[in-house]
Amino acid sequence: MGDRAVPALTARQPGAVHSALSVLEAVAHLGAGVTAQRLSAELGLPRATTYRLLNLLVEDEYLVRTPDLSGFALGAKVAQLAALAAPPARLSSAARAVVDDVRRRVRGGVHVVLFVDGRVVVLDADPDFPLSDHARLAREPERYALGRLMLVGDDSARGAAVEAARVDLARWGATRQSGEVTATAGCLAIPLRDAAGAFAGALGFSGARHRVDEPELTLSALRPAADELAPLVV
Repeated sequence: MGDRAVPALTARQPGAVHSALSVLEAVAHLGAGVTAQRLSAELGLPRATTYRLLNLLVEDEYLVRTPDLSGFALGAKVAQLAALAAPPARLSSAARAVVDDVRRRVRGGVHVVLFVDGRVVVLDADPDFPLSDHARLAREPERYALGRLMLVGDDSARGAAVEAARVDLARWGATRQSGEVTATAGCLAIPLRDAAGAFAGALGFSGARHRVDEPELTLSALRPAADELAPLVV
């Protein structure tokens, strides 16, 4: 929603909210590509009301139009909400041993994430040095080393942060973010590769900014852990 002011609800608006949620439920049930006409008939809503709700939901990224513009599908905001609400998966005992060992050796936060359908899914966040903002990581992945690594794996991704991440990956084998979210802190992300060599997730570090600006010492501990961890979690 950004910085838009949220208006006070009037007596009629709760009904509109209910109708918008009904539209989302119907799109999820009927599947990608469902048309406005089908939704109008399915929900018993006037066609003009249906179009108005659809346009609002598309504007706020809860829905997207299909490539041929004839129908609708669930959007990025729904995926983000689902990711935040989903119960976290558990590491296997072998993976847990690797993560616990590297956390003992690296002073700072060590986190394990997977990349699923263009989203950063947190598999295991360091309980002693928690991630600063799970919701923002899902919403704005380009602001974090973990998200930048995911975007680097997408050849179509563009932007200054992504291009800088490609340079870092070539130099360090990791992506970085330094002082952009918190002035004195930063983060690193090392790929967890699947059997085909694609980025399936990351082993992340968050800590003091100087350890990200000069990352080699920290990366020397994280790299072998990432190599050992990848086949256990992807």
